[in-house]
Amino acid sequence: MDSFAYRDGELFVESVPVRAIAEQAGTPCYIYSRATLEDHFDRLRAAFAPIDPLICYSVKSCGNLGVLRVLRERGAGMDVVSGGELFRARAAGVEASRCVYAGVGKTDTEIAYAIREGIGLFNCESEEEFENIARIARSLGASVGVALRINPDVDPKTHRYTSTGKKETKFGVDLERARRFFAAYGRDAHARLEGLHLHIGSPIYTVDPYREALEKTVALVADLARDGFEIRSIDLGGGFGADYESAQSPALAKYAEAIVPLAKPLYDRGIRFVLEPGRTIVANAGILVVKCLYTKTSGEKRFVICDAGMNALLRPSHYGSFHFIWPVAPGRDMTPARRALDPGLSGTVTHDIVGPLCETGDFLALDRLLPASVARGDLLAVFTAGAYGMSMASRYNSSPLPAEVLVSGSTAEVVRARESYATLVEHELKPSPLSLGAAESAGAAR
Repeated sequence: MDSFAYRDGELFVESVPVRAIAEQAGTPCYIYSRATLEDHFDRLRAAFAPIDPLICYSVKSCGNLGVLRVLRERGAGMDVVSGGELFRARAAGVEASRCVYAGVGKTDTEIAYAIREGIGLFNCESEEEFENIARIARSLGASVGVALRINPDVDPKTHRYTSTGKKETKFGVDLERARRFFAAYGRDAHARLEGLHLHIGSPIYTVDPYREALEKTVALVADLARDGFEIRSIDLGGGFGADYESAQSPALAKYAEAIVPLAKPLYDRGIRFVLEPGRTIVANAGILVVKCLYTKTSGEKRFVICDAGMNALLRPSHYGSFHFIWPVAPGRDMTPARRALDPGLSGTVTHDIVGPLCETGDFLALDRLLPASVARGDLLAVFTAGAYGMSMASRYNSSPLPAEVLVSGSTAEVVRARESYATLVEHELKPSPLSLGAAESAGAAR
């Protein structure tokens, strides 16, 4: 459920017309609904209440500080995968102790920063990473909690770029290796290996992969207990689906029905649980608004050329993802000039909805029905764009990043200003010479 709806032929977000936001904030712009964010978070918390998980919102899905603050106020922790995301979480007022830190390539600087901030848990992905976390914690005189990321070797049946639970993946270790991992590192004094982490992919539209993954995890917990290792926490990851196409994703209660019966006995024994939802909270809480710059016909193809494409929303060209797209105010008639060019057009017509970039792959949708009346100046809403929209946006072709707007009831505020041409080059205006004297001398000696 979300708070975007058409009223009298015009799209509203909560109580605010999208057209009014676009007129003030410009396009392209992302618009987020506070009510939807809160509703989705509350539904998730209610569904999993029997195991009382720490719900760590996935910052990578949408890291805007305004969004993070809304979820922090609701009680969320944060799932971070970089030092920058941890910095964002802290800037939004989230305690580091309520953050879990995943990612296969944590740098020494990032690890030390997280330890100093008091990170709640590192999700560790490899033997060498664990050794490095332990070394850095020892050098800082600290002790940190670590969960081993395991690959339960289940098929989440999602896009191959976002499938992370198979054995042959760069993430985590396979189950056979996990017991050896604990035997080697499970008694380190500075990196306390006390948890398990599994994240099998995203988005996942069936509950069976979660059930299978957790069954294997429960068995591993028992095996480790026999070996003398106590598991204190299990991070179940995220990956729950979002409704990109109608009621595509199971209700959150359905995911819980598959997971909670297996998790509850462990919870009753004192194991705490963590969830890392991202898109299931924010995807349907955000839209991207773009403006039609031109329409054209080439051969049998009709095009709507917009002021943003894959630079603002990469998912369609990168993953082949579907986003529903429709005019913000679809009731207008065709202009006389357009009717003269295409006298047979009426109703809806198939278009490619493309961006302005110098790439054939720059599109938001292909072969998509839109009203035949769509014309220059019209606003289009790209729905279910809150997750992995702005967070994957780029400045390709020197395109300034979009604005972001957060709506609360009848009020709206810009929570990220649109970039200007000046901000595109601000980091290039003052070259900073490197001190290469020692390196040059060493090179000359060789």
